[in-house]
Amino acid sequence: MKEGENKGKKILLVADYSNFHTTLAKGLRRLGCDVTLASDGGTFMQTDRDIDISRRYSSKAGGLLHAASLALTTLRSLRGYDIVSIRDPQFLNLRPERIGWFLDRIVRNNKACFQSFLTTDVRFLDMLEAPDSPLRYSEWFIDGAPSRLRVSEAWRWEEWHAPEMRRLADRFYAGMRGAVTALYEYHKAAERIYPEGKVAYGGIPIDVDTIALREIDRPRKVRLFLARDRRRMLEKGNDLLEEAARNVVARHPDGAELVIVENVTRRQYIETMQTCHVVLDQIYSYTPATMALESMAAGLTVVSGAEPEFYDFIGEKENFPIINAPIELEALEKTIEEIVATPELLRERGIRGREFVTKHNHMETVARRFLKFWNDNA
Repeated sequence: MKEGENKGKKILLVADYSNFHTTLAKGLRRLGCDVTLASDGGTFMQTDRDIDISRRYSSKAGGLLHAASLALTTLRSLRGYDIVSIRDPQFLNLRPERIGWFLDRIVRNNKACFQSFLTTDVRFLDMLEAPDSPLRYSEWFIDGAPSRLRVSEAWRWEEWHAPEMRRLADRFYAGMRGAVTALYEYHKAAERIYPEGKVAYGGIPIDVDTIALREIDRPRKVRLFLARDRRRMLEKGNDLLEEAARNVVARHPDGAELVIVENVTRRQYIETMQTCHVVLDQIYSYTPATMALESMAAGLTVVSGAEPEFYDFIGEKENFPIINAPIELEALEKTIEEIVATPELLRERGIRGREFVTKHNHMETVARRFLKFWNDNA
């Protein structure tokens, strides 16, 4: 693919999650594309966007006003693109049947629509629940048994599986020409949804060039960093990460400290993260996600998903800088304690982490993967 072929190509990215589409847009623009991003800024994260599709009020009347505003003003800006890539079936904060109305018009009024597969929906949950699921564990199931999240927040599972959600998912996938995936887990789900040849791996785009590498000299006290979303504590395993870290700090008060932020903007997150040495990301993922990868690019040690299946999937045979997070408290505590006990390893691990992200997740590398798939399937 010659980059000149993409000059002027009009691309619309719809909805964002954890700055994914924001960074992808930067990479695509670097390659000569004309990119528009429509999103709500990731709610409290307040990421950049060109078209704001935020819902102002949560009431029923607020939903009607939001739908009317989108239909009368915003919808005209969502037409006439060569490529549209939508995050998932719930790309608007509206009732499923209203989302379906907008979906039909976006598909009709643009040349080719695809999915950026980077979040959960009912079809992804179908894979997790299937007897032949390729994942040994997830936030919803552990070795085939319901997880803490599945038991304590059963209402969330039921909401995902409501008939109107299933209908919306069916409508959504019928309008997509294929998907580019962000994670190993989502890729395995997409392969069950789309026909053969209609799924490609993209990875998570990271703006590596704007992240300064911090080569960490052996610190006297290791600063552990945990960013939590109060609504998703069980989903990410933040509660276990916090308990394990607090136990380690209690035993090693002179060697470690724990820094916690909760539901802060992206800018506040980055500012605090950069003062720390170790990022406690999540425990139920096979792969590192955006925050973990950005931390690695900055030279920090990351505790996150890093299963052998992930490394094999991306073809990495030599550099394994991510500390794979156990899903049991005792093992998780031991893992964190080993990091605290070996501060001399932080610098080298940080350098290798930066090399890993540069190789696999540089935003231009990811953008090229997206473009190749789109161009081949448009």
